[in-house]
Amino acid sequence: MLVKDWKEFLIPYEQAVEELKVKFKSIRKQYRSKNEYSPIEFVTGRVKEISSILEKAKKLDIPLNKISDEMEDIAGIRIMCQFVEDIYKVVQIIHQRDGRDLKIVYEKDYVKNKKESGYRSYHIIIKYPIQTTEGELEILAEIQIRTLAMNFWATAEHSLNYKYKQSIPDEIKERLKKSAELAFLLDQEMSSIKEEIIEAQKMFETKSSIISDILDNIITLYSLGKVSESKDLQDKFNKLLEYGDMAELKALLDESNDKVQFCRINLFQLE
Repeated sequence: MLVKDWKEFLIPYEQAVEELKVKFKSIRKQYRSKNEYSPIEFVTGRVKEISSILEKAKKLDIPLNKISDEMEDIAGIRIMCQFVEDIYKVVQIIHQRDGRDLKIVYEKDYVKNKKESGYRSYHIIIKYPIQTTEGELEILAEIQIRTLAMNFWATAEHSLNYKYKQSIPDEIKERLKKSAELAFLLDQEMSSIKEEIIEAQKMFETKSSIISDILDNIITLYSLGKVSESKDLQDKFNKLLEYGDMAELKALLDESNDKVQFCRINLFQLE
């Protein structure tokens, strides 16, 4: 297959990756727009490099004309979660889409059934329909779902496999296994204080939203010609930003909302 042919061959896979990334990021956004905790922390995706495709095809004895039918991970999506239990919530979300905008081929739970190396992740192989100039094309794609700790470990192991050409020295293998267990212990410990972590994150998001709204109101008052009111709110805001609590920030937001509304009503009456 020529380089030009390879580029054309990979276009549907690139399209699949981009579409799937948008869909899962949209799910995360929907959770957050409703002020709900999202099991999806962030989403990444990639299309295998041509060199990696050829290497894997040779290793698995896959003919070039059978690559699209037999190689499952040319298109890859990775969904990162904060907690182990979030992995299974994401799996449920994908199951709910099965038969709608994707088809599940099979699954591998390496979270409960870790690999010998210590690797943990949840893999779902799907068929995903792509609209092309020649009609609909169904391609295989792999979705990996894991925690941030699992992803850190897997990235390190992948780099070592590349360095040692899949023949990592036994001593390093053992250290990798131990670090994999430590990473999983970290995940379990974080799960034990999940509610406290989520509550703290929500408080931070709420505070950030209040601060943003106050600043918007300060700018609005200034643009409406209420310079003294704008400056007064800015001074109060500067003091609260350093020493104030959430209740005081909410009170300032209410005050700034009232001032903006009052100014707009007066302007409307003058017109």
